[in-house]
Amino acid sequence: MVSDPLFAAFLGYALLFAATPGSTTAVVVKNTLDGGRRAGLSTALGAACANATHATAAGLGGATLLRVWPGALEAVRLVGAAYLAYLGIRSGWLAVRAAPTLMTTLAPAQGMHHRSWREGLTVALLGPATFSFYLAAVPTFIRPSWPRGAYGVLAVCHVALTFGCHASWTLALHRLRTVLGRPGARRALGLATSVALLTLALRIVLR
Repeated sequence: MVSDPLFAAFLGYALLFAATPGSTTAVVVKNTLDGGRRAGLSTALGAACANATHATAAGLGGATLLRVWPGALEAVRLVGAAYLAYLGIRSGWLAVRAAPTLMTTLAPAQGMHHRSWREGLTVALLGPATFSFYLAAVPTFIRPSWPRGAYGVLAVCHVALTFGCHASWTLALHRLRTVLGRPGARRALGLATSVALLTLALRIVLR
């Protein structure tokens, strides 16, 4: 299976899907700049848990769920847009309200890492594209001759690739925190993050 060209094709497709920036990437970026490397990695870990949940749900009968409730993905999409809008509004409010010093900007708030994990989990869970990926795309890369656990292997590969992409964003952006540590720069960045999240939410609603 591992030496099969179809497996290599899946890895390429999964990497492209994982590396394409989306709502989860935006939250990883926000939390990394707010709380540093550990907060960003916590967000990435939360997203990985959500992706594993999507894979499990799709593998255990996601198609049956959609037959029973055809509007399930649409409902999840709208709830996800609402949550992104909430994060965007909160980010903008904190940027306007706060007057951080360099020290407080670079020191993550208490509970930041747990909140980051929860935000990564929630945003990724409320992203129907990943569930659709496992439900519709992954099975097309499985040959009938492959072992029974082939779906699980492909799912693990995608989860790992996605975590790797989010971790790469985190490690790269963590280095910018000292450059962007001045209060004016942090406030401008917070407002830019707010606009980006609100724009993503609007795009999801209008899609």
